[in-house]
Amino acid sequence: QVQLVESGGGLVQAGGSLRLSCAASGRTFTFSSYVMGWFRQSPGKEREFVGAISRLGNIRSYAESVRGRFAISRDNAKNTMFLEMNSLKPEDTAVYYCAAEADSGRIGRRGDEYDYWGQGTQVTVSS
Repeated sequence: QVQLVESGGGLVQAGGSLRLSCAASGRTFTFSSYVMGWFRQSPGKEREFVGAISRLGNIRSYAESVRGRFAISRDNAKNTMFLEMNSLKPEDTAVYYCAAEADSGRIGRRGDEYDYWGQGTQVTVSS
């Protein structure tokens, strides 16, 4: 079993920055064996892909809406993934979730490709 805990959300003005963290743990868990992803969901909207990072952190994929503003990184020694969010816009307001994918090693963009999910952290961007 894998536990994922997000942190770092909050209220920020448009144009500001936030850094989210996703701490992973588990009894027989090897963080570097998992592709990690970020998703977000706003009220009344479906969950959407934000970005993902390969097991070793050398490959990243981003949604077009955040490319150039958001950056994903991971520290396998600390079992933690990060989402650096810059130039935030009101439309970035959402609950942000981290997710882990154990089987394929492929960077997926669909939620159903991921096996474990965190509880989410709220990000609110005011105009």
